Amino acid sequence: MMLPVSNDTLLRVVRQRARVPSEPLRVIGIDDFAWRRNHRYGTIVCDLERRRPVVLLPDREPATSEAWLRHQSAVHTVARDRGGGYGEAVARALPQAVQVADRWHLMENASRAFLDAVRKSMRQIRGAIGATVINPALLTAAEKLQYDGYLRREETNASVLALWQEGVPIKQIVRRTGHHRQTVRRIVRGERSDVFRPRQSSLEAHLPWLDAQWDAGARNASALWRTMRRNGFRGSLRVVSEWATRRRRAEKADASSLARLPSARTIARLMTTGRDNLSKAETVTIAAIENGVPSLFEAREIVADFHAMIRARQAEPLASWIERASQSLVASLSNGVRRDEAAVRAAILSTWSNGQTEGQITRLKLVKRQMYGRGKIDLLQARLIGAT
Repeated sequence: MMLPVSNDTLLRVVRQRARVPSEPLRVIGIDDFAWRRNHRYGTIVCDLERRRPVVLLPDREPATSEAWLRHQSAVHTVARDRGGGYGEAVARALPQAVQVADRWHLMENASRAFLDAVRKSMRQIRGAIGATVINPALLTAAEKLQYDGYLRREETNASVLALWQEGVPIKQIVRRTGHHRQTVRRIVRGERSDVFRPRQSSLEAHLPWLDAQWDAGARNASALWRTMRRNGFRGSLRVVSEWATRRRRAEKADASSLARLPSARTIARLMTTGRDNLSKAETVTIAAIENGVPSLFEAREIVADFHAMIRARQAEPLASWIERASQSLVASLSNGVRRDEAAVRAAILSTWSNGQTEGQITRLKLVKRQMYGRGKIDLLQARLIGAT
C-alpha cells in the first residue's frame, strides 16, 4: 500500500481499533480451540443469530467462561459441545438459559461407543467366526508385522491384567510397569485385543473404479495397475496385487478366508453397512458375529435407534432408550446422555446447533496459520472479528 510506516505500527493500530460487537446477544455458541494442540486451549463465542464470532477467551476454564457469561443476561439459548465444563459454567451464570448439545458430537459419540463395544468384544468375535488361530501363511507382509506387534502387546496385556486382578490400582500398575496411564486403562477396559489395525491406503480414491473393473471381469492385477498409472495413480504394482489377492480370497468364502480376523474398526463399519453393499465373505463374517455375539448386535441396534431419533427430531423415545441402553455394551453412552439429558433433548428438538461455531473455529485456524501461529489473543480477535 506504499504506506511509510513499519509493520509494528500497523499491528499496533489494528490492536487499538479492534471492534467488539455491542448488540445484545440472545443465542450463542461456545466451544474451545487449540492454541497448541493437546497443550493449551482457548474459547470462542459466536452469535448464532448474526452468524459471527463475538469474543475470544484466553482459556477453556469454566470459571473464565462463567465470568464472561454473567454479563450476558439477555442470552436465552446456548449451543455447546458435550464437554461438561461449558455446561457447568452456563448453569451457574445463566440458569434460565436453554443448553443445546451439539448434534454432530452426539452422533459421533454414539458411533465411538459402538466401536469401543466392538473392541471389548474382540475375543468373543474371534471365537464366533473361528479365527482363534491365525495362519501366518495367509497374511501379507504388512499384516505379518502387525501380527508380530499383536503378540508383543498380548504379553504386556497379560502382565497388566494379572496385576489388575490382584486388586492393584491403575496408578500403582503405571509405576510398576512403566507404561502410560492411558495404555493401562485401555488394557483394563479390554480395548487392546485388536490384531490388525487399518492403514492409510493409496488405493482409497481408486477403489470404486477397481471394484467396477473387477465385477466386469478384469482380474489381471498388472493390467489394472498399468491402466491406473495412465490415469494418475502413483502407487506400486504390489499394492494392486495385494488388493486383488484379498478380493480372490474374499470370494471363496470358505474357512481359510475367515481365518484373517478384520480389525475392530472394520467390523464396526461392516456391521453398520447395508447387507447389499457387502461381499459374500463379509456377509458370512457379520452373520457369524451376530449369531455368536448377540450382545454386540443389540448394541448396534441401540446406536442405530439413537441416530434415528436425532435424524427424525423425535425426543419422545429418549427416556426409554436410556433405560434400554444402560443394560447393554454401550452403557457408557447412555450414562453420558442421562447426565446431560436436557441438553440432548434440546439438541434433538431445537433448530439451533453448534455447527456455526465449528465453522468459525476452522476460519480461526486459517487466520492463526497466516500469522504462523504467533498472534496474541488481541490481534487474533481483531483479525477474526474485525476492526473499525
